[in-house]
Amino acid sequence: MTAASPEIDVRPITDAEIPDWVRALNTGFLRPPSVSDAEIAGRRTYIEPSRTLGAFDAGRCVATFRSFAQELTAVGGATVPADAISNVTVTATHRRRGLLTRMMAQDLAAAKERGEVVATLIAAEYPIYGRYGFGPATWTTEWTIDVPRAGIDPRRAGPEGGGRVDIVDVDDVRKIGPELHERLRRAQPGAIDRSERWWQITTGAVRPEGHPWTEPFNAVYRAADGTVEGLAVYHCDETWSDAKQPLNTATVKNLIAVTPAAERALWLHLCSIDWITKVKSGWRAPDDLLPHFLPDPRAATATTHADWLWVRILDVVRALEARTYEGTGTLVLEVLDRAGMAGGRWRLEASPAGGICTPTTESADLTLDVAQLATLWLGDESAVRLAALGRVREERAGAARGADALLRTSRRPWCPDMF
Repeated sequence: MTAASPEIDVRPITDAEIPDWVRALNTGFLRPPSVSDAEIAGRRTYIEPSRTLGAFDAGRCVATFRSFAQELTAVGGATVPADAISNVTVTATHRRRGLLTRMMAQDLAAAKERGEVVATLIAAEYPIYGRYGFGPATWTTEWTIDVPRAGIDPRRAGPEGGGRVDIVDVDDVRKIGPELHERLRRAQPGAIDRSERWWQITTGAVRPEGHPWTEPFNAVYRAADGTVEGLAVYHCDETWSDAKQPLNTATVKNLIAVTPAAERALWLHLCSIDWITKVKSGWRAPDDLLPHFLPDPRAATATTHADWLWVRILDVVRALEARTYEGTGTLVLEVLDRAGMAGGRWRLEASPAGGICTPTTESADLTLDVAQLATLWLGDESAVRLAALGRVREERAGAARGADALLRTSRRPWCPDMF
């Protein structure tokens, strides 16, 4: 990698530099680079200049990087403070000059200083972030449901067990959505918090320039006692065949369910709407129950399957002590970190109640890069698989299998959100 030229200044931006920074951001994402006053005003409501980096060449911003505070749910339901990274671009004229490396180093050092346990991001390109210690920690799958093939009885009266599904307005979603999501994320490893601004945008209370608002349909599932246990937000198109038959698609933007009954009822509701012949599920967990709610699971075709949330461990002790474990045992890890942030040899004493992690001089059971530790931390990946790929080295025979018995989870972690 070619070192950045000394005259290129990488630093936090000032408030006055937000317009130039947004222009560089738009350029990097191949959007029209022009910047309106309304867009700048909107950005100023949430950008923290101290956590927003730019690279400046002769006074012009040529690379962008932003982070913000986030909470990430670990295995077992505890949350850890995270450094969420977004808006990363380098202008095409300034590639291969080390600008991203400099911005990343500044941000991660500041995050560690603040005491954040991990950093997170959604990677647009797979090869970039592993070299900074990030590893894919959750995956996502999107299904497309062929409704006529699903075999749902059109005579079905509604949810079983006394529950019901109601259509509600966006005002109702603003009231019930945040609390419902809190219930979900406290129980879902890999989930993140949603800000007040997130709810304002997704319910149309705030409408950023360049993001047209179309009011969605909102379906709520209530249990027999009236408790709200699920919410589905979706759009429907208007498509007709040459024979004037409706062939509409319902596209799910957000589906929260805190019980299997709520999840089942909402998917069956979506597949039972008159004129809907196709349902697109949106981003779901790879082991989502959705296909198996249908009489014919093959009616749900996986149309997207990809890595999603990437994690970078900043504090090994706090990360490993924040989560619970499937079994009871001891594991000694030699963690390699070329950035010098989280490397060392650590002894983990794990149990379903939690873990105790301490530095040690004992012989290691496994040696792995900090990026591979991130892929294992939320319980989704297998140490045995990583060993087979040459990404984890067994220092003791059978150690990878023993690590899986402790670290892997019965259900896969899932991050429902893009950021």
